[in-house]
Amino acid sequence: MAILSEVPYKSESLKLLINGKWVGSESEESLPVMNPATGRQISTVPFAVKEEVDRAVLSSQSAFEKWRDVPLPERVQYLFKIKNVLEVHLEDLARINTQNHGKTVVESRGDVRRMIDNVDAAISAAYTLLKGGSLDQIAAGIDEETVKEPLGVFGIICPFNFPLMVPFWYLPYAIVSGCTVVVKPSEITPLPMAYTAELLEKEVKLPPGVINVIHGSRQTVESLIAHPLVKGVTFVGSTNVGRSIYKLAGEYGKRSIVQAGAKNYILVMPDADIPFTVESCNSSFFGNTGQRCLAGANLMVTTDAHKNVLERMTERAKAIKIGNGLDESVEMGPMVSKNAKARVASYIEKGESEGAKLSLDGRKVHVKDYENGYYLGATIFDDVEPGMTIAKDEIFGPVASIMTVPNLDAGIDRINKSTNFGNAASIFTSSGHNAREFRRRVQAGNIGVNVGVVAAMAFFPFGGMRDSFFGVLHGQMDSIDFFTDRKVVITRW
Repeated sequence: MAILSEVPYKSESLKLLINGKWVGSESEESLPVMNPATGRQISTVPFAVKEEVDRAVLSSQSAFEKWRDVPLPERVQYLFKIKNVLEVHLEDLARINTQNHGKTVVESRGDVRRMIDNVDAAISAAYTLLKGGSLDQIAAGIDEETVKEPLGVFGIICPFNFPLMVPFWYLPYAIVSGCTVVVKPSEITPLPMAYTAELLEKEVKLPPGVINVIHGSRQTVESLIAHPLVKGVTFVGSTNVGRSIYKLAGEYGKRSIVQAGAKNYILVMPDADIPFTVESCNSSFFGNTGQRCLAGANLMVTTDAHKNVLERMTERAKAIKIGNGLDESVEMGPMVSKNAKARVASYIEKGESEGAKLSLDGRKVHVKDYENGYYLGATIFDDVEPGMTIAKDEIFGPVASIMTVPNLDAGIDRINKSTNFGNAASIFTSSGHNAREFRRRVQAGNIGVNVGVVAAMAFFPFGGMRDSFFGVLHGQMDSIDFFTDRKVVITRW
């Protein structure tokens, strides 16, 4: 099968979108933007200075003062335009996502589809969740009502692994609520959001300042959070960074949604459909090259099913086709960066040194014609103990750690006690009793029953517990309440 053509992106250095205009950054600090499949530089991302962050926020504030007065039906019409633009350009968005991140184009198409789903959900929310409640005659001559009002300017801090989908967990809900946003893409994968913002500017023509885009890293984020006009921030990424952002936002009195790291367990019961389970686990552990917070990490198998699952998992993982994600026959692309590849390789070394049995070594993979790409193959460890580093740390790569447990109770106990994360957990079983016990007792925000990747649809919140989430409201549908506040009005005439 022929490799799909790349989407040309000519900007040697990415620009900032401030008040409806693309401007070059004054910063002297920058980072190369790479295509991880080829190891080739495709652009440069500047790290915006504080003054540029300030200008973006001031632009958003100025736009907010007018945007909040735009009638709700008109704001919804802008979302319909955004949806149409994304639908028309879905293929180009998917390809540029693959060019910068490395994931397969099939996975990228899924990302864009979920991106569009959130626009749909925001349209729905505008007509349902935004409406207030009212009661007349609560006392003699007195009526009472609640109304939701937009709060102002919000920052959206994006992760590298889903450069398009995750910003749209928040952006459409913010703007349909009447808020304005400053988006900070990941410095590793900034191209997809920059490309999207260019499309929206050209074809949707939102008022200047409703969406601003700035680039940068930690200093840029801190400047954004500290700005007195910013009402709150959203973040998706690692727990260490997420905890610091949550703390900083709290110090400045800002709202925050922080979706953080994960170490997800999958429990396979002896009554599971093993062929189906193995195929689902293959997607969970190795899809997106393991670079997602919903990826399987630790695979717990009951003792009597262990040998069968291990053999089938290893056989299926060996068959994964690895290569350039623009080749539609490829099942797994490269790691996002050279540093990410080295980090995961170091965990494989650590697993060996701590005594886990390496059943499949992804470090030996070779991709013809792409010798400079950042490729790792699927890796499977057996005989993993809960105290091992590879069983505890978030590796964020295509590494499966297999361990045995005697029964359901032991599996649930291990999930709850051996990790502080609580992002996702799944069980594979044909027993309704097992499924119900698992769902009720496991301390994780996203629960799967015979589902390997527990990705909530846009009209559900994206769950998370313990060290996988900081805040009260979650991404996607929950964010309507994040961007607004209720005003209680009591009237006597």
